[in-house]
Amino acid sequence: MTMQETGTGTARVVRGLEHGSASVRLQAALAAGTTPDPGLVGTLVARCGVEPDFFVRDMLTWAITRHEPALTVPALVEELGSARAQARSQALHTLSKVGDRRAWPAITGALLTDADDDVARSAWRAAVVLVPEEGRTELAGVLATQLGRGGRDTQLSLSRALVTLGEDILPVLSAAEHSSDPGVRQHAAATRQLLLDPEAGSGYAVEEAKRVFALGPEGREG
Repeated sequence: MTMQETGTGTARVVRGLEHGSASVRLQAALAAGTTPDPGLVGTLVARCGVEPDFFVRDMLTWAITRHEPALTVPALVEELGSARAQARSQALHTLSKVGDRRAWPAITGALLTDADDDVARSAWRAAVVLVPEEGRTELAGVLATQLGRGGRDTQLSLSRALVTLGEDILPVLSAAEHSSDPGVRQHAAATRQLLLDPEAGSGYAVEEAKRVFALGPEGREG
């Protein structure tokens, strides 16, 4: 392929990503991942922050992971400072898929406690993927400050993230189970259920946690 053909292909992808039809944007994202082009990394990352269609965003994430982390990680980390919540959330989500631990220092306490639930949830998932062994205990402590936050889906996301850290979370769970806040105590107890279940994270464990979340303390007594 000549340089001119490459340039033409890149321009076609860029136009496709801005098209009014989601199916056209999906095909453009697929093309960007099928034939990786370093010159498209910035465009792909930026598009994630504004793309309204879930399936297109998912394809954009895949396309980004097809490029070299040396190029994608710096662009994604820069996006974490965006004022747009979707941009932060998608960058975090993509970093969790890239899995390059050089991004770990960028997963700040501010992101882990972001006021936007989607951003926080993405930060939790990214953090447990990227955290080095020596940072697990500290991360567990930060995540535990979010126990009791949000609705059931948000709480399940946090529980799953905590359970990924394994027994490192036991001290913070024990402390949370003695919190003066009943919502924190309930969430900590449900998280412990997920941790102790031999198939933690399975459909059964999640459904059992949902039951506890729904019924409250009374639901744990039977």
